[in-house]
Amino acid sequence: MQRKFGLLLILVALTTVSCHHVKPKVFDPSLVDFEASYNPYLENQFYPSLVMGVAGLSDKNFGNNDTNALFTVSVTAPASNSVLRITIDSSNLNYVTIFQEVLPVKDMRYTFHPSVKWKYDKLYQIRQQGTADLTFTCYINDEEVDVKNVRINYRSANDCLLSVLDSEGKLHDFRWLFAAYVNEEHPFIDSILTDIMSQGVVSKITGYQKDAKSVVQQVEAIWYYALERGISYSSISCTSSPTERANVQHIRFFDQVYNTRQANCVDACVFFASIMRKIGLKPVIFVEPCHAYLGYYTDNRRRKLQLMETTMTSWVDFPALTRNYNETMQNNPQAKGAERISAAMNAKYTKYLSAADKKRWEEGTLSFESFKRAVAHTIFVKATDYDKENYKNNRKYFTNSSNPTYQQLDIELLRKMVQPING
Repeated sequence: MQRKFGLLLILVALTTVSCHHVKPKVFDPSLVDFEASYNPYLENQFYPSLVMGVAGLSDKNFGNNDTNALFTVSVTAPASNSVLRITIDSSNLNYVTIFQEVLPVKDMRYTFHPSVKWKYDKLYQIRQQGTADLTFTCYINDEEVDVKNVRINYRSANDCLLSVLDSEGKLHDFRWLFAAYVNEEHPFIDSILTDIMSQGVVSKITGYQKDAKSVVQQVEAIWYYALERGISYSSISCTSSPTERANVQHIRFFDQVYNTRQANCVDACVFFASIMRKIGLKPVIFVEPCHAYLGYYTDNRRRKLQLMETTMTSWVDFPALTRNYNETMQNNPQAKGAERISAAMNAKYTKYLSAADKKRWEEGTLSFESFKRAVAHTIFVKATDYDKENYKNNRKYFTNSSNPTYQQLDIELLRKMVQPING
């Protein structure tokens, strides 16, 4: 009996000691007044492309801009030199993130824009809209003070933010984000360059090491590759508006254009520009309301600009033409001249031949490969001239920063503020 009573006294004593070590709350949540919010200009719309495109930038260059900063946290310092720690829980979009700062002055209100540790591989894979909840926990001097939840609606990684109209009616331009879709680092490009060399349009890839004529020939070799690949025009709505204040353009990634062989004007521009950048050329994307076309400098000092209407790759279908040729020759190995392809194909493609080449084709002295190259060259020349008048008329708008619907996007210069989106 005495033994049991002794054990009971020990338990009571331990419990009493334990209770004495429970620390009371020091900081009143109502006085700290912790707040966490998402950028109000974006109206809870989260754009993975925006995050991935500026992933290499510091907060000094990006995060502290009112229209660019994604998350904002605010607290009132409950004591001088108190230590603030914000923990952002893991979600399907981000890893656990810890943000810490010292709050020097008591009762002063402090505002910060914490950088979230994103799961970039997951962001790249997002192809449909969805919702995510990010939980922000506030600690002062290691004491948990408050918890806030921020719900965001994420967009497809293909959605490129164009502009945002703020609450005061000011338009904030984001078209520079187009440059993030130009991906000179894509692993497909090395094999593409091997294919380009094998096609014989150029013997070497030299960038700007030679003259302007050599530069144009290299671009024409890329053009011929795109025709052989069968890159065709596929229209997508100019812009979509997830909110009343934002405009968005759907842009296919480099590998999506490569695999689907489909591209609208913007898709094709970023596809060509990616390969141009890889070989050292300086491409420029010209953006107009609901249209975009490509330019490139023919010299390293940017003295001469050449244009190219990329959508004109859809004027021909070389894979279909080649299949027709192979089927015809298989069925009729003795076919000569224009009989090597169907009458319909012959009528469609010979209109792009010079009189001399057309005669040689009909006589059978022009090879099928030379036939395709002649057709491709004619369309390439037309694509070069197509936008000249348009560019001349709109040139003043491209250099007018107050009119963001017209943009001259020099990819090399934009690399200082936006990087390629990689999976």
